[in-house]
Amino acid sequence: MPADTAQVQEIDTATAKTWLDSGDAVMLDVREAPELFEARLDIATHNPMSSFNLESIPASKGKKLVIFCAHGMRSHQVAEYLLREGIVTEAYSMSGGMVAWAQAGLPHEKG
Repeated sequence: MPADTAQVQEIDTATAKTWLDSGDAVMLDVREAPELFEARLDIATHNPMSSFNLESIPASKGKKLVIFCAHGMRSHQVAEYLLREGIVTEAYSMSGGMVAWAQAGLPHEKG
């Protein structure tokens, strides 16, 4: 793809929550299965980075695709890959990941 293609956009947890509440976003969790026992979002599609499946990307037509991991590193890498390969035209990485979400006191499941 050309060098001027879309870049990964970083968003904070408050923005992600606002988008979710308004129905403007879908969430993609790229953490590994064991990490889900610590904290998880039941509204997120789980698609671990180590076995990433393009067919498991949630349909985001008309919605923002927000990708997250534990701290925001893997989500940025996945978003970058999806954009670079032209699989999506817009992708957001949630800064601080699930750790930041939980620290902000936002709703999540444990165990």
